[in-house]
Order: sequence, then C-alpha cells, then structure tokens
Amino acid sequence: MPSISRQCELLGIGRASYYRQPKGLSDDDLDVMNRIDELYTKYPYYGSRKMRDQLNREGRKINRKRIQRLMRLMGLASVAPTPNTSKPHPEHKIYPYLLRNVPIVRPNQVWSMDITYIRLTGGFVYLAAVIDWFSRRVLAWEVSNTMDDSFCVNAMHSAIQKYGKPEISNTDQGSQFTGKDFIKLLKDNQITISMDGKGRALDNVFVERLWRSVKYEDVYLKDYDSMGTLVEGLKEYFEHYNYGRPHQGLNGATPVEVYEGQQIQEAS
Repeated sequence: MPSISRQCELLGIGRASYYRQPKGLSDDDLDVMNRIDELYTKYPYYGSRKMRDQLNREGRKINRKRIQRLMRLMGLASVAPTPNTSKPHPEHKIYPYLLRNVPIVRPNQVWSMDITYIRLTGGFVYLAAVIDWFSRRVLAWEVSNTMDDSFCVNAMHSAIQKYGKPEISNTDQGSQFTGKDFIKLLKDNQITISMDGKGRALDNVFVERLWRSVKYEDVYLKDYDSMGTLVEGLKEYFEHYNYGRPHQGLNGATPVEVYEGQQIQEAS
C-alpha cells in the first residue's frame, strides 16, 4: 500500500489536508450540519426559519441564530428571494445574469460552477465542480477543507486545460467566484462572465441537480471517513456519472456521449 505522502500526491491533496478536521465544532454541531445538508439538498428553498421549524419538529431544540451560523459555515443560502440578504464583498464586482431565456444548444456554450458541503465522519469538506450545461458533463472538480477561492480557481483552470474554454461561465455571487484570481482566469481566457441574481441559486439548476445526485447516489450511502477515501470515491462516481449513467434529460444518453457529439441531435 502506498505511504500516506504518496497517497496525498496521487490524490492531489496536501498531507495536512488528509488528516485535518475543522476546529471548534462539537459532535452535536456536525450532526446538526449533516441534517441541514440533507434537508437543504431536498428542499433548497429552506432558509434558516424553515430549518429551525423542521429541526424543532424533529425534537432538536435549536434556535435560529445557531442555524444561521452553521448554514453560513456550510456556504448555504435559501433559493427563495429574501430581504436583507448578505452583501457581496465590497471590493468585488458583481456581473449580471446573462442566460435568462437563452437557448443552450451546444457543448462549451455555458459552463457552470458551484460549491457544496460534503460530510465526513467527524468532519466535513467542500466540493467544487465545473459542469457543461448542454451535456451535463462534469469537466473538473476539487475538494478543500476551506472556502478560500484557490480550489475553485484550480478546478476551472483544470477544465480549461482539458477541454478548451466555454463562451460563458455562470456562477453565483460567492466571494470565491467574484475574487480577483477567479475573474482574472476567466478574463485571460476571454470567457464572458454571468452570475446568478441573489436568491436565485436555481439559475444554476444543472449544478443543483448534480449535487443531489452526488449526495443521494454516493455520499449519503458511503459515509466517507476521510478526505482520501472521499476523493477516491468521487473519482469513481464522476467517472460513472459522465460515462455510464444515462440521463433522462438527455434522452437516455450519457453526458460524454452528448458532449462528444454522439447524440447531440437526439438530446437537444
């Protein structure tokens, strides 16, 4: 069996990340976060009030302030429009949403990117993925212990290196996607920038569907216990998702078949 250092090298993660768990969280916090993740995956319109009410109905006596704190840590926000939503970083430019009523008719016309919470035994990480809207193909993905923007930049850079570039990149308004490094990568590659409006996470509906698939079909079933086992499991899952999993929305074709033009006419 390879050493831990060799495993980290093969997985593309730092040795510290292999062991590190989030600090300052109790087992009870992690348990609540895992339940919030399950509820949000099923009901993405749940904000902190509905989360509080649902958790209280389940016998968990928890106040809204705590739920808000945990949802912020998880990077979650309800897709329902709300007043007084958090302001974007004051130094980061927000770009308009460009895809309303735009027909998506070819691969590499639009790529989307998003981040989601992934639970581990005794901890959690974040998963970022780049997906082609037309074919649903997952072009690149990365996991990270933190919400800084480097793993998002790395994933998008990897997708561009492997597959060229899209005409449009669509993301939410999170600081990872409005930061200078991510925006510079898009501009350097002459990619048009589109961002979801506040409270409009379902503008990125194909990524939201991907997260549900990843969690229901893999993460919730396997209960990964470390970054290493998670990365290995996700490699296997995304390989199947791209090459072996028929999609109803693609008329039974796989994402790779549609992306490579084997069934574009049938799936469009």
